[in-house]
Amino acid sequence: MSIDAPRRTTGNSTGTPPEYPAKQQIPPTFRRARRLRVAKPVFFAAIAGAVALVTAPTVNAVLGGGPSGAQDRVVAAAATQSASPAASLPPGSDAAAAATAAAETPAPDPAAGTPTAPAAAPATAPAAPAPIALAPVGGAATVAANTNCTLVVPADPLTAKGLATPYQLVATDPAEGPCREATAASSAFVQAAIVTARGRVTLYNPLVVDQGQAPGATPARAIVPPGATVGIWFGSNGDSLTLRSADGTASLAQGKCVNGSGTSIFGQFAYCNAAAFFAAAHSAIRSGELRVPRLGLARDGLPCPTVRDFSVVDQDQSDNVNTHYLATSDGSTAQPNSAAAAAVGSSAKDLANGSDNRLLAEYILPTLGCRTFTRPDQSNDAKATASLPLQELEASLRQGSPVALVPLSDPMTLENGASSVEKTNLFRIGVDQPLVGRGDSGDPAAYCRGIFSNPRGFARVIKAQAIYAQGKSPNATSASNLFTFLAARASDTFENLGCGALLNEANPVHLTMDAAGKVTAATFDGATPVAGAAGQPDPAASGAPTPTAVAGSPAPSPSASSPAPTSSATGVPSTDGFVRQVRGGNRYYSPRPTSTR
Repeated sequence: MSIDAPRRTTGNSTGTPPEYPAKQQIPPTFRRARRLRVAKPVFFAAIAGAVALVTAPTVNAVLGGGPSGAQDRVVAAAATQSASPAASLPPGSDAAAAATAAAETPAPDPAAGTPTAPAAAPATAPAAPAPIALAPVGGAATVAANTNCTLVVPADPLTAKGLATPYQLVATDPAEGPCREATAASSAFVQAAIVTARGRVTLYNPLVVDQGQAPGATPARAIVPPGATVGIWFGSNGDSLTLRSADGTASLAQGKCVNGSGTSIFGQFAYCNAAAFFAAAHSAIRSGELRVPRLGLARDGLPCPTVRDFSVVDQDQSDNVNTHYLATSDGSTAQPNSAAAAAVGSSAKDLANGSDNRLLAEYILPTLGCRTFTRPDQSNDAKATASLPLQELEASLRQGSPVALVPLSDPMTLENGASSVEKTNLFRIGVDQPLVGRGDSGDPAAYCRGIFSNPRGFARVIKAQAIYAQGKSPNATSASNLFTFLAARASDTFENLGCGALLNEANPVHLTMDAAGKVTAATFDGATPVAGAAGQPDPAASGAPTPTAVAGSPAPSPSASSPAPTSSATGVPSTDGFVRQVRGGNRYYSPRPTSTR
Protein backbone atom coordinates (compact mmCIF):
# COMPACT_ATOMS: atom_id res chain seq x y z
CA MET A 1 0.00 0.00 0.00
CA SER A 2 1.24 3.49 -0.74
CA ILE A 3 0.52 7.02 0.33
CA ASP A 4 0.90 9.06 -2.83
CA ALA A 5 4.14 7.90 -4.38
CA PRO A 6 5.21 4.80 -6.32
CA ARG A 7 6.83 1.91 -4.54
CA ARG A 8 10.58 1.95 -4.30
CA THR A 9 11.68 -1.27 -6.00
CA THR A 10 15.41 -0.74 -6.48
CA GLY A 11 18.36 0.46 -4.48
CA ASN A 12 17.72 4.01 -5.68
CA SER A 13 15.00 6.05 -4.03
CA THR A 14 12.77 8.56 -5.75
CA GLY A 15 14.98 11.62 -6.07
CA THR A 16 18.74 11.70 -5.59
CA PRO A 17 19.71 10.94 -1.97
CA PRO A 18 23.08 12.08 -0.68
CA GLU A 19 25.95 9.67 -0.38
CA TYR A 20 27.47 8.63 2.95
CA PRO A 21 29.99 11.09 4.33
CA ALA A 22 33.65 10.14 4.35
CA LYS A 23 34.51 7.48 6.90
CA GLN A 24 36.32 9.82 9.24
CA GLN A 25 33.23 12.05 9.36
CA ILE A 26 30.77 9.30 10.19
CA PRO A 27 29.71 9.58 13.85
CA PRO A 28 30.12 6.46 16.02
CA THR A 29 26.39 5.64 16.01
CA PHE A 30 26.35 5.64 12.21
CA ARG A 31 29.42 3.43 11.94
CA ARG A 32 27.92 1.01 14.44
CA ALA A 33 24.70 0.79 12.47
CA ARG A 34 26.53 -0.07 9.28
CA ARG A 35 28.61 -2.73 11.02
CA LEU A 36 25.49 -4.31 12.46
CA ARG A 37 24.19 -4.95 8.99
CA VAL A 38 27.34 -6.78 7.92
CA ALA A 39 29.00 -8.94 10.51
CA LYS A 40 27.45 -8.35 13.95
CA PRO A 41 30.70 -7.25 15.57
CA VAL A 42 31.26 -6.44 19.19
CA PHE A 43 29.67 -3.01 19.36
CA PHE A 44 29.18 -2.93 23.09
CA ALA A 45 32.80 -3.65 23.94
CA ALA A 46 34.01 -4.01 27.48
CA ILE A 47 35.07 -0.69 29.02
CA ALA A 48 38.67 -0.89 30.22
CA GLY A 49 40.59 1.26 32.64
CA ALA A 50 39.88 2.63 36.07
CA VAL A 51 36.12 3.04 35.60
CA ALA A 52 34.46 0.69 38.04
CA LEU A 53 31.48 -1.13 36.55
CA VAL A 54 29.09 -2.38 39.18
CA THR A 55 26.86 -4.79 37.32
CA ALA A 56 24.89 -7.77 38.56
CA PRO A 57 26.82 -10.92 37.73
CA THR A 58 23.72 -13.07 37.92
CA VAL A 59 19.98 -12.64 37.65
CA ASN A 60 19.57 -13.98 41.16
CA ALA A 61 21.71 -11.17 42.54
CA VAL A 62 19.38 -8.61 41.01
CA LEU A 63 16.29 -10.40 42.23
CA GLY A 64 17.58 -10.83 45.76
CA GLY A 65 17.59 -14.64 45.70
CA GLY A 66 15.99 -15.49 42.39
CA PRO A 67 12.50 -16.37 41.29
CA SER A 68 10.68 -19.47 42.33
CA GLY A 69 9.07 -21.79 39.83
CA ALA A 70 5.62 -20.75 40.96
CA GLN A 71 6.16 -17.12 40.09
CA ASP A 72 5.55 -16.20 36.47
CA ARG A 73 6.58 -12.57 36.80
CA VAL A 74 10.14 -11.41 37.32
CA VAL A 75 9.28 -8.56 39.61
CA ALA A 76 7.39 -10.73 42.07
CA ALA A 77 10.67 -12.44 42.86
CA ALA A 78 12.03 -9.16 44.23
CA ALA A 79 9.45 -8.90 47.00
CA THR A 80 12.02 -9.70 49.65
CA GLN A 81 14.18 -6.72 48.78
CA SER A 82 14.13 -3.95 51.31
CA ALA A 83 12.22 -0.74 50.64
CA SER A 84 14.09 2.46 49.87
CA PRO A 85 15.43 4.50 52.79
CA ALA A 86 13.09 7.05 54.26
CA ALA A 87 13.27 10.61 53.09
CA SER A 88 16.10 12.61 54.54
CA LEU A 89 14.26 15.88 53.98
CA PRO A 90 11.00 16.84 55.70
CA PRO A 91 7.93 17.64 53.59
CA GLY A 92 7.64 21.26 52.49
CA SER A 93 5.35 23.53 50.57
CA ASP A 94 7.18 23.41 47.24
CA ALA A 95 6.24 21.56 44.07
CA ALA A 96 7.57 18.29 45.46
CA ALA A 97 5.23 18.51 48.42
CA ALA A 98 2.35 19.28 46.10
CA ALA A 99 3.17 16.25 44.03
CA THR A 100 3.30 14.01 47.07
CA ALA A 101 0.03 15.38 48.36
CA ALA A 102 -1.57 14.74 45.01
CA ALA A 103 -0.20 11.22 44.94
CA GLU A 104 -1.50 10.46 48.41
CA THR A 105 -5.01 11.64 47.53
CA PRO A 106 -7.11 8.82 46.05
CA ALA A 107 -8.07 9.64 42.50
CA PRO A 108 -11.06 8.44 40.48
CA ASP A 109 -10.46 4.98 39.08
CA PRO A 110 -9.74 5.33 35.37
CA ALA A 111 -10.01 1.57 34.98
CA ALA A 112 -13.66 1.70 35.94
CA GLY A 113 -14.62 3.72 32.90
CA THR A 114 -15.39 2.46 29.44
CA PRO A 115 -13.22 3.11 26.42
CA THR A 116 -14.41 5.76 24.04
CA ALA A 117 -15.10 4.98 20.43
CA PRO A 118 -13.04 6.66 17.72
CA ALA A 119 -14.11 10.23 17.12
CA ALA A 120 -15.35 11.67 13.87
CA ALA A 121 -12.88 12.63 11.15
CA PRO A 122 -11.21 15.99 11.77
CA ALA A 123 -10.82 18.99 9.56
CA THR A 124 -7.23 19.51 10.68
CA ALA A 125 -4.27 17.38 11.65
CA PRO A 126 -3.87 16.38 15.31
CA ALA A 127 -1.71 18.45 17.58
CA ALA A 128 1.77 17.18 18.40
CA PRO A 129 4.85 18.29 20.31
CA ALA A 130 6.53 21.47 19.20
CA PRO A 131 8.91 21.25 16.23
CA ILE A 132 12.39 20.11 17.14
CA ALA A 133 14.93 22.89 16.74
CA LEU A 134 18.11 22.07 14.89
CA ALA A 135 20.19 24.72 16.66
CA PRO A 136 22.88 23.03 18.77
CA VAL A 137 23.56 24.07 22.35
CA GLY A 138 26.56 23.94 24.61
CA GLY A 139 29.06 24.34 21.80
CA ALA A 140 27.82 21.35 19.82
CA ALA A 141 28.48 23.21 16.58
CA THR A 142 32.21 23.60 17.22
CA VAL A 143 33.16 20.61 19.36
CA ALA A 144 32.91 17.01 18.13
CA ALA A 145 30.70 15.13 20.56
CA ASN A 146 32.08 12.30 22.65
CA THR A 147 29.35 9.66 22.65
CA ASN A 148 30.95 7.29 25.17
CA CYS A 149 30.27 8.80 28.55
CA THR A 150 30.20 7.95 32.25
CA LEU A 151 27.55 9.09 34.70
CA VAL A 152 28.69 9.59 38.29
CA VAL A 153 25.93 8.43 40.64
CA PRO A 154 25.62 10.44 43.89
CA ALA A 155 25.65 8.87 47.35
CA ASP A 156 22.44 7.24 48.60
CA PRO A 157 20.67 7.51 45.23
CA LEU A 158 17.40 6.01 46.50
CA THR A 159 16.88 8.71 49.14
CA ALA A 160 15.30 12.15 48.75
CA LYS A 161 18.71 13.77 49.12
CA GLY A 162 20.23 11.46 46.52
CA LEU A 163 17.46 12.16 44.03
CA ALA A 164 17.91 15.91 44.37
CA THR A 165 21.69 15.72 44.01
CA PRO A 166 22.78 16.26 40.38
CA TYR A 167 24.42 13.38 38.56
CA GLN A 168 27.71 14.30 36.88
CA LEU A 169 28.61 13.50 33.28
CA VAL A 170 32.25 12.82 32.37
CA ALA A 171 34.10 11.16 29.50
CA THR A 172 34.71 7.44 29.94
CA ASP A 173 37.98 7.92 28.09
CA PRO A 174 39.24 11.52 28.34
CA ALA A 175 41.30 10.97 25.18
CA GLU A 176 38.04 10.93 23.21
CA GLY A 177 37.23 14.44 24.35
CA PRO A 178 34.83 15.82 26.95
CA CYS A 179 31.24 14.74 27.41
CA ARG A 180 28.90 17.71 27.60
CA GLU A 181 25.37 17.29 28.92
CA ALA A 182 24.09 20.26 26.91
CA THR A 183 25.49 18.74 23.71
CA ALA A 184 22.62 16.57 22.54
CA ALA A 185 24.86 13.82 21.11
CA SER A 186 26.41 13.23 24.55
CA SER A 187 23.42 13.88 26.80
CA ALA A 188 22.46 11.42 29.53
CA PHE A 189 19.09 11.33 31.28
CA VAL A 190 17.79 10.04 34.60
CA GLN A 191 14.22 9.11 35.54
CA ALA A 192 12.98 7.94 38.93
CA ALA A 193 9.67 6.66 40.26
CA ILE A 194 8.56 6.42 43.88
CA VAL A 195 5.82 4.09 45.08
CA THR A 196 4.66 4.56 48.67
CA ALA A 197 3.54 1.87 51.09
CA ARG A 198 -0.03 2.89 50.21
CA GLY A 199 0.58 2.32 46.50
CA ARG A 200 0.73 6.00 45.47
CA VAL A 201 3.22 6.75 42.70
CA THR A 202 5.06 9.98 41.95
CA LEU A 203 7.97 10.69 39.64
CA TYR A 204 11.21 12.62 40.01
CA ASN A 205 13.73 13.19 37.22
CA PRO A 206 17.17 13.86 38.76
CA LEU A 207 19.29 16.42 36.95
CA VAL A 208 22.48 15.68 35.00
CA VAL A 209 25.26 18.28 34.85
CA ASP A 210 28.81 18.33 33.51
CA GLN A 211 31.29 17.17 36.11
CA GLY A 212 32.36 20.15 38.19
CA GLN A 213 29.68 22.47 36.82
CA ALA A 214 26.88 23.95 38.90
CA PRO A 215 23.30 23.41 37.71
CA GLY A 216 21.57 26.26 35.92
CA ALA A 217 18.99 26.30 38.72
CA THR A 218 18.68 24.56 42.08
CA PRO A 219 17.01 21.17 41.64
CA ALA A 220 13.54 20.75 43.08
CA ARG A 221 13.30 19.03 46.44
CA ALA A 222 12.41 15.35 46.33
CA ILE A 223 10.16 13.62 48.85
CA VAL A 224 10.43 9.90 49.55
CA PRO A 225 7.91 8.97 52.28
CA PRO A 226 8.97 6.39 54.89
CA GLY A 227 8.51 2.87 53.58
CA ALA A 228 8.44 3.97 49.92
CA THR A 229 10.39 2.17 47.21
CA VAL A 230 12.39 4.06 44.58
CA GLY A 231 13.46 2.86 41.14
CA ILE A 232 15.79 4.75 38.80
CA TRP A 233 16.30 4.37 35.04
CA PHE A 234 18.90 5.87 32.70
CA GLY A 235 19.01 6.75 29.02
CA SER A 236 21.58 8.29 26.70
CA ASN A 237 21.70 9.97 23.31
CA GLY A 238 25.26 8.70 22.90
CA ASP A 239 26.62 5.24 22.12
CA SER A 240 27.38 4.03 25.62
CA LEU A 241 26.66 5.11 29.17
CA THR A 242 28.71 3.71 32.05
CA LEU A 243 27.63 4.18 35.67
CA ARG A 244 30.24 4.97 38.33
CA SER A 245 30.00 5.59 42.07
CA ALA A 246 30.82 9.08 43.27
CA ASP A 247 34.25 9.28 44.84
CA GLY A 248 34.30 7.97 48.40
CA THR A 249 30.88 6.33 48.09
CA ALA A 250 29.39 2.96 47.25
CA SER A 251 26.42 4.51 45.48
CA LEU A 252 26.03 1.81 42.83
CA ALA A 253 25.79 -0.85 45.51
CA GLN A 254 23.49 1.35 47.59
CA GLY A 255 21.21 1.81 44.61
CA LYS A 256 21.35 -1.84 43.45
CA CYS A 257 22.36 -0.50 40.05
CA VAL A 258 22.66 -2.67 36.95
CA ASN A 259 24.72 -1.44 33.99
CA GLY A 260 24.87 -4.75 32.11
CA SER A 261 26.39 -8.17 32.71
CA GLY A 262 29.90 -8.24 34.12
CA THR A 263 31.97 -5.84 32.02
CA SER A 264 29.52 -5.93 29.10
CA ILE A 265 27.31 -2.88 29.52
CA PHE A 266 23.90 -2.53 27.88
CA GLY A 267 24.94 0.60 26.01
CA GLN A 268 22.47 3.46 26.32
CA PHE A 269 20.50 2.00 29.23
CA ALA A 270 20.92 1.17 32.92
CA TYR A 271 18.78 1.04 36.06
CA CYS A 272 18.86 0.99 39.85
CA ASN A 273 16.50 -0.95 42.13
CA ALA A 274 14.03 -1.59 39.31
CA ALA A 275 13.07 -5.09 40.45
CA ALA A 276 12.12 -3.87 43.92
CA PHE A 277 10.11 -0.96 42.50
CA PHE A 278 8.13 -3.19 40.15
CA ALA A 279 7.56 -5.75 42.92
CA ALA A 280 6.14 -3.05 45.19
CA ALA A 281 4.03 -1.62 42.36
CA HIS A 282 2.56 -4.99 41.43
CA SER A 283 1.80 -5.65 45.09
CA ALA A 284 -0.09 -2.36 45.22
CA ILE A 285 -1.94 -3.27 42.03
CA ARG A 286 -3.00 -6.63 43.45
CA SER A 287 -4.26 -4.96 46.62
CA GLY A 288 -6.21 -2.39 44.62
CA GLU A 289 -4.19 0.55 45.93
CA LEU A 290 -2.58 1.30 42.54
CA ARG A 291 -4.82 1.30 39.51
CA VAL A 292 -3.52 1.27 35.97
CA PRO A 293 -5.86 2.80 33.37
CA ARG A 294 -7.35 0.64 30.66
CA LEU A 295 -6.09 1.28 27.17
CA GLY A 296 -9.25 2.30 25.36
CA LEU A 297 -9.54 2.36 21.59
CA ALA A 298 -7.32 4.12 19.11
CA ARG A 299 -8.72 5.94 16.11
CA ASP A 300 -7.85 3.03 13.85
CA GLY A 301 -10.36 0.90 15.76
CA LEU A 302 -7.72 -1.18 17.54
CA PRO A 303 -6.62 -1.06 21.19
CA CYS A 304 -4.31 1.82 21.98
CA PRO A 305 -0.73 0.51 21.71
CA THR A 306 1.73 0.12 24.57
CA VAL A 307 5.53 -0.07 24.55
CA ARG A 308 5.14 -3.83 23.95
CA ASP A 309 2.96 -3.50 20.87
CA PHE A 310 4.61 -4.87 17.71
CA SER A 311 3.45 -1.76 15.83
CA VAL A 312 5.59 0.35 18.20
CA VAL A 313 8.77 -1.61 18.99
CA ASP A 314 12.02 -1.53 17.06
CA GLN A 315 15.34 -3.36 17.33
CA ASP A 316 15.90 -2.34 20.95
CA GLN A 317 12.64 -1.62 22.72
CA SER A 318 12.39 0.10 26.12
CA ASP A 319 16.01 1.23 26.09
CA ASN A 320 15.76 4.92 27.06
CA VAL A 321 13.60 7.29 29.11
CA ASN A 322 11.11 10.17 28.74
CA THR A 323 13.12 12.82 30.59
CA HIS A 324 13.42 16.47 29.51
CA TYR A 325 15.91 19.08 30.77
CA LEU A 326 16.56 22.72 29.98
CA ALA A 327 19.96 23.58 28.47
CA THR A 328 21.50 27.04 28.25
CA SER A 329 23.98 28.49 25.78
CA ASP A 330 26.75 28.35 28.41
CA GLY A 331 26.28 24.59 28.79
CA SER A 332 24.45 24.51 32.13
CA THR A 333 21.31 22.43 32.61
CA ALA A 334 18.20 22.56 34.78
CA GLN A 335 14.99 20.69 35.40
CA PRO A 336 12.05 21.98 33.33
CA ASN A 337 9.96 23.33 36.21
CA SER A 338 8.71 26.92 36.28
CA ALA A 339 11.22 28.15 38.88
CA ALA A 340 14.15 26.72 36.93
CA ALA A 341 12.81 28.08 33.65
CA ALA A 342 12.63 31.55 35.15
CA ALA A 343 16.16 31.22 36.50
CA VAL A 344 17.78 30.11 33.23
CA GLY A 345 15.81 32.47 30.99
CA SER A 346 13.80 32.16 27.81
CA SER A 347 16.83 31.34 25.65
CA ALA A 348 17.15 27.88 27.20
CA LYS A 349 16.38 24.94 24.95
CA ASP A 350 14.54 21.72 25.62
CA LEU A 351 16.96 18.76 25.85
CA ALA A 352 15.35 15.36 25.57
CA ASN A 353 16.16 11.66 25.24
CA GLY A 354 15.30 10.19 21.81
CA SER A 355 13.59 7.13 23.24
CA ASP A 356 10.97 4.66 22.04
CA ASN A 357 9.03 5.37 25.22
CA ARG A 358 8.93 9.08 24.49
CA LEU A 359 8.10 8.42 20.84
CA LEU A 360 5.01 6.54 22.00
CA ALA A 361 3.89 9.04 24.65
CA GLU A 362 4.53 12.28 22.76
CA TYR A 363 3.89 11.34 19.13
CA ILE A 364 2.12 8.03 18.50
CA LEU A 365 -0.55 8.10 21.21
CA PRO A 366 -1.65 11.73 20.61
CA THR A 367 -1.91 11.00 16.88
CA LEU A 368 -4.10 7.97 17.60
CA GLY A 369 -6.25 9.91 20.07
CA CYS A 370 -5.02 7.79 22.99
CA ARG A 371 -4.03 8.69 26.53
CA THR A 372 -0.81 7.78 28.24
CA PHE A 373 -0.45 6.59 31.84
CA THR A 374 0.87 9.52 33.91
CA ARG A 375 1.64 10.48 37.48
CA PRO A 376 2.73 13.76 39.13
CA ASP A 377 6.37 14.71 38.55
CA GLN A 378 7.89 16.21 41.69
CA SER A 379 10.71 17.76 39.66
CA ASN A 380 8.32 19.55 37.27
CA ASP A 381 5.65 21.34 39.35
CA ALA A 382 3.72 18.10 39.95
CA LYS A 383 2.66 17.95 36.30
CA ALA A 384 1.15 14.70 35.11
CA THR A 385 4.01 13.04 33.22
CA ALA A 386 4.69 9.81 31.37
CA SER A 387 7.67 7.66 32.33
CA LEU A 388 9.33 4.38 31.44
CA PRO A 389 8.27 2.55 34.64
CA LEU A 390 4.64 3.62 34.21
CA GLN A 391 4.63 2.55 30.57
CA GLU A 392 6.13 -0.83 31.43
CA LEU A 393 3.59 -1.40 34.20
CA GLU A 394 0.81 -0.51 31.79
CA ALA A 395 2.17 -2.86 29.14
CA SER A 396 2.61 -5.74 31.57
CA LEU A 397 -1.07 -5.51 32.54
CA ARG A 398 -2.85 -4.25 29.43
CA GLN A 399 -1.00 -5.32 26.29
CA GLY A 400 -3.04 -7.90 24.40
CA SER A 401 -1.57 -10.66 22.26
CA PRO A 402 0.87 -10.62 20.57
CA VAL A 403 3.24 -9.16 23.16
CA ALA A 404 6.69 -7.88 22.17
CA LEU A 405 9.43 -8.74 24.68
CA VAL A 406 13.15 -8.02 24.44
CA PRO A 407 14.64 -10.72 22.15
CA LEU A 408 18.02 -12.40 22.39
CA SER A 409 19.08 -10.42 19.31
CA ASP A 410 18.53 -7.02 20.92
CA PRO A 411 21.83 -5.12 20.43
CA MET A 412 21.67 -3.96 24.05
CA THR A 413 21.77 -7.57 25.27
CA LEU A 414 24.49 -9.03 23.06
CA GLU A 415 27.74 -10.03 24.75
CA ASN A 416 30.90 -10.19 22.65
CA GLY A 417 28.68 -10.11 19.59
CA ALA A 418 26.67 -13.16 20.64
CA SER A 419 23.30 -13.60 22.32
CA SER A 420 23.27 -13.93 26.10
CA VAL A 421 20.33 -15.27 28.06
CA GLU A 422 21.74 -13.82 31.29
CA LYS A 423 22.22 -10.34 29.89
CA THR A 424 18.82 -10.43 28.19
CA ASN A 425 17.24 -11.41 31.50
CA LEU A 426 19.05 -8.61 33.31
CA PHE A 427 17.68 -6.13 30.78
CA ARG A 428 14.18 -7.60 31.03
CA ILE A 429 14.21 -7.32 34.82
CA GLY A 430 14.88 -3.61 34.48
CA VAL A 431 11.75 -3.12 32.36
CA ASP A 432 9.37 -5.48 34.18
CA GLN A 433 9.43 -8.30 31.64
CA PRO A 434 9.35 -12.05 32.36
CA LEU A 435 12.58 -14.02 32.16
CA VAL A 436 13.47 -15.84 28.95
CA GLY A 437 11.72 -19.21 29.00
CA ARG A 438 8.75 -18.04 31.03
CA GLY A 439 6.23 -18.06 28.22
CA ASP A 440 8.68 -16.48 25.77
CA SER A 441 11.91 -17.89 24.37
CA GLY A 442 13.43 -14.64 23.15
CA ASP A 443 13.58 -16.12 19.64
CA PRO A 444 14.97 -13.48 17.22
CA ALA A 445 13.03 -14.84 14.25
CA ALA A 446 9.77 -14.75 16.19
CA TYR A 447 10.47 -11.11 17.07
CA CYS A 448 11.01 -10.26 13.40
CA ARG A 449 7.80 -12.05 12.47
CA GLY A 450 5.95 -10.12 15.16
CA ILE A 451 6.94 -6.83 13.55
CA PHE A 452 6.85 -7.70 9.85
CA SER A 453 4.60 -10.76 9.43
CA ASN A 454 1.93 -10.22 12.07
CA PRO A 455 -1.14 -8.12 11.17
CA ARG A 456 -0.75 -6.27 14.49
CA GLY A 457 2.84 -5.29 13.71
CA PHE A 458 3.99 -2.67 11.20
CA ALA A 459 1.02 -3.68 9.05
CA ARG A 460 -1.13 -1.76 11.54
CA VAL A 461 0.78 1.43 10.75
CA ILE A 462 0.36 0.80 7.01
CA LYS A 463 -3.37 0.17 7.39
CA ALA A 464 -3.84 3.45 9.27
CA GLN A 465 -1.27 5.45 7.33
CA ALA A 466 -3.78 8.23 6.66
CA ILE A 467 -4.00 8.71 10.44
CA TYR A 468 -0.29 8.36 11.16
CA ALA A 469 0.57 10.69 8.27
CA GLN A 470 -1.21 13.51 10.06
CA GLY A 471 1.10 13.13 13.07
CA LYS A 472 4.13 15.38 13.28
CA SER A 473 7.47 13.81 12.44
CA PRO A 474 9.86 13.58 15.39
CA ASN A 475 12.43 14.95 12.94
CA ALA A 476 11.28 16.92 9.90
CA THR A 477 14.73 16.65 8.30
CA SER A 478 14.58 12.85 8.25
CA ALA A 479 10.92 12.17 7.48
CA SER A 480 7.95 14.20 6.32
CA ASN A 481 5.51 13.02 9.00
CA LEU A 482 5.02 10.41 11.70
CA PHE A 483 4.09 7.68 9.21
CA THR A 484 7.22 8.07 7.09
CA PHE A 485 9.34 8.37 10.23
CA LEU A 486 7.99 5.04 11.51
CA ALA A 487 8.48 3.46 8.09
CA ALA A 488 12.16 4.47 7.98
CA ARG A 489 12.57 3.19 11.53
CA ALA A 490 10.93 -0.15 10.61
CA SER A 491 13.16 -0.52 7.57
CA ASP A 492 16.28 -0.02 9.69
CA THR A 493 14.99 -2.45 12.30
CA PHE A 494 14.61 -5.14 9.64
CA GLU A 495 18.22 -4.63 8.57
CA ASN A 496 19.79 -4.24 11.99
CA LEU A 497 18.14 -7.32 13.51
CA GLY A 498 19.11 -9.45 10.51
CA CYS A 499 15.47 -10.23 9.79
CA GLY A 500 16.24 -10.91 6.13
CA ALA A 501 18.38 -13.94 6.98
CA LEU A 502 16.11 -15.04 9.84
CA LEU A 503 12.95 -14.93 7.72
CA ASN A 504 14.60 -15.67 4.37
CA GLU A 505 13.00 -12.67 2.71
CA ALA A 506 13.85 -9.21 1.48
CA ASN A 507 13.13 -6.04 3.40
CA PRO A 508 9.36 -5.50 2.94
CA VAL A 509 9.51 -1.75 3.67
CA HIS A 510 10.16 0.42 0.61
CA LEU A 511 11.03 4.06 1.14
CA THR A 512 10.69 6.99 -1.23
CA MET A 513 13.06 9.89 -0.55
CA ASP A 514 13.48 13.35 -1.94
CA ALA A 515 16.76 14.83 -3.16
CA ALA A 516 17.77 15.72 0.41
CA GLY A 517 17.27 12.18 1.67
CA LYS A 518 14.03 12.89 3.53
CA VAL A 519 11.56 9.98 3.50
CA THR A 520 8.37 11.21 1.85
CA ALA A 521 6.43 7.98 1.25
CA ALA A 522 6.59 4.26 1.99
CA THR A 523 5.00 0.98 0.95
CA PHE A 524 4.97 -2.46 2.59
CA ASP A 525 5.05 -6.03 1.25
CA GLY A 526 4.46 -7.69 4.61
CA ALA A 527 1.46 -9.05 6.48
CA THR A 528 -2.08 -8.19 5.48
CA PRO A 529 -3.25 -5.44 7.83
CA VAL A 530 -6.32 -5.96 9.97
CA ALA A 531 -8.73 -3.53 11.58
CA GLY A 532 -10.64 -3.95 14.80
CA ALA A 533 -13.55 -6.26 14.06
CA ALA A 534 -16.95 -5.05 15.19
CA GLY A 535 -18.28 -7.20 17.97
CA GLN A 536 -14.98 -8.97 18.56
CA PRO A 537 -13.71 -8.18 22.07
CA ASP A 538 -10.03 -7.60 22.62
CA PRO A 539 -8.51 -8.30 26.05
CA ALA A 540 -6.46 -5.11 25.90
CA ALA A 541 -9.46 -2.94 25.07
CA SER A 542 -11.29 -3.47 28.34
CA GLY A 543 -13.50 -6.17 26.88
CA ALA A 544 -15.46 -3.70 24.79
CA PRO A 545 -16.28 -4.30 21.09
CA THR A 546 -13.92 -2.58 18.69
CA PRO A 547 -15.43 -0.76 15.71
CA THR A 548 -14.08 -1.39 12.23
CA ALA A 549 -11.59 1.18 10.99
CA VAL A 550 -12.09 2.71 7.57
CA ALA A 551 -8.94 2.40 5.50
CA GLY A 552 -7.63 5.72 4.30
CA SER A 553 -10.00 7.80 6.39
CA PRO A 554 -8.56 11.07 7.71
CA ALA A 555 -7.34 11.13 11.25
CA PRO A 556 -9.52 12.67 13.94
CA SER A 557 -7.91 15.34 16.03
CA PRO A 558 -7.26 14.51 19.68
CA SER A 559 -10.14 15.29 21.94
CA ALA A 560 -9.92 17.66 24.85
CA SER A 561 -9.64 14.67 27.15
CA SER A 562 -6.48 13.41 25.47
CA PRO A 563 -4.28 16.37 24.63
CA ALA A 564 -0.86 15.97 23.10
CA PRO A 565 1.82 16.43 25.73
CA THR A 566 4.05 19.46 25.41
CA SER A 567 7.78 18.95 25.15
CA SER A 568 8.71 21.04 28.15
CA ALA A 569 7.38 23.25 30.88
CA THR A 570 8.17 26.39 28.95
CA GLY A 571 7.53 25.46 25.34
CA VAL A 572 11.10 26.49 24.47
CA PRO A 573 12.79 25.33 21.24
CA SER A 574 13.97 21.77 21.46
CA THR A 575 17.39 20.27 20.91
CA ASP A 576 16.18 16.74 20.92
CA GLY A 577 17.51 13.21 21.04
CA PHE A 578 15.63 12.40 17.84
CA VAL A 579 17.45 15.24 16.07
CA ARG A 580 20.83 14.21 17.42
CA GLN A 581 20.30 10.63 16.44
CA VAL A 582 19.00 11.32 12.97
CA ARG A 583 21.61 13.95 12.17
CA GLY A 584 24.29 11.64 13.50
CA GLY A 585 23.04 8.68 11.49
CA ASN A 586 21.38 6.77 14.30
CA ARG A 587 21.06 3.04 13.85
CA TYR A 588 17.28 3.00 14.01
CA TYR A 589 16.00 6.49 13.32
CA SER A 590 18.03 7.41 10.23
CA PRO A 591 17.20 5.90 6.83
CA ARG A 592 20.09 4.64 4.76
CA PRO A 593 19.44 5.87 1.22
CA THR A 594 22.19 3.83 -0.43
CA SER A 595 21.03 0.44 0.84
CA THR A 596 19.28 -1.93 -1.56
CA ARG A 597 15.86 -3.02 -0.41
